[in-house]
Amino acid sequence: MATLPTYDAEQLGAVLDLLPDVDSVELKLTVPGADHRRVLDSLGIDSLDAQIRQVAFFDTPDLRLSAAGLVVRARRTQHKPGDATVKLRPMFPADVPDGLRALPGFKVEVDASPAGFTCSCSLTAEVPDRKVKRLYAGTRTLDDVLDHEQRALFADRLPPGVDPADLRVLGPVHLLKGKFAPKDYPRRMVAELWLLPDGGRILELSTKADPAQALQAAAETKVFLASRGIDLEAPQEAKTQTVLSAFAGALEQA
Repeated sequence: MATLPTYDAEQLGAVLDLLPDVDSVELKLTVPGADHRRVLDSLGIDSLDAQIRQVAFFDTPDLRLSAAGLVVRARRTQHKPGDATVKLRPMFPADVPDGLRALPGFKVEVDASPAGFTCSCSLTAEVPDRKVKRLYAGTRTLDDVLDHEQRALFADRLPPGVDPADLRVLGPVHLLKGKFAPKDYPRRMVAELWLLPDGGRILELSTKADPAQALQAAAETKVFLASRGIDLEAPQEAKTQTVLSAFAGALEQA
């Protein structure tokens, strides 16, 4: 999560080149399963304060959209409207198609973790919860849920030979999201616990920073987490890819 200052010179130079042209930076860290309870306790996170969410992704059984850098998801949030997102990654600021940056719900973001960083663009739109629920159940299609601009972005990046009818609902996966503001840390943090279909769990800690403050935020976060005994060198898990693979594997076994 807070490792930008420890990237090698080439990586750090690439990040610095991106920062002036991105909208935000998100610093992330996944915590090893054996440490989940200890880390949650050390950060003072109460699971009863968490917000319940559901997320489903849409891809072919062999994950051809993911391989092409296209991620499509629909999300339900407890007591709130749902939303749908079309994300392209990697996608660098200079490569963003004309007109996209002016759209509401569009952002270019750098995600940084101890495993490296990626730059992506995404377009998110609010969707009534009932529509997302029906999409999960298969009684709605993506065309019913994505808005015009999202459909255009989706169609432009759809891999050759893949038809929207080939896509399957991968999920939903349940997750608990908790926001907290430690007293000895100058920014808000988020903890997300993803509950995988095979019984596994992913715990991700994250914080967002303005691009101009990204390096300072990374340093502060590294110091804070280390002071709580959190291992910054633990192997990292690609959350979206892990979830996609878990549900795709379940499809093969069905």
